[in-house]
Amino acid sequence: MGFDVEAGKKKHEKIKRPVFFGEGGDPTLKYEVDAYHEEWDCGLEVEAGRAWQGNAIYRDLIQAMVMVRVGVLALAVPNIYKWKSGSSPDFERTKSVAEALYGHSRVELPYGLLLIGY
Repeated sequence: MGFDVEAGKKKHEKIKRPVFFGEGGDPTLKYEVDAYHEEWDCGLEVEAGRAWQGNAIYRDLIQAMVMVRVGVLALAVPNIYKWKSGSSPDFERTKSVAEALYGHSRVELPYGLLLIGY
């Protein structure tokens, strides 16, 4: 589909988006995304167990606000995350946070959000 996707966990295999630039236009701060589509200005984050309980969705929402050329954040979270002793309705909880942010007059996020439950 045209996404650049991280190839692995090593530093050189990551996809990074700039946040700040220094002298000569070199990025001084970059954040990682799981994938990026240059033509669509779309960052993609896929979360699993850390989505809700590890607060990864909050990190993703905040970091996308300051990344250069991220006009859309596609955020994929489990519908329900299960572990030995319980489960968490991650999609519904994430959807509730997104609705609060996009529906509130005090917040204006600089990107569109595509929330994907899997």
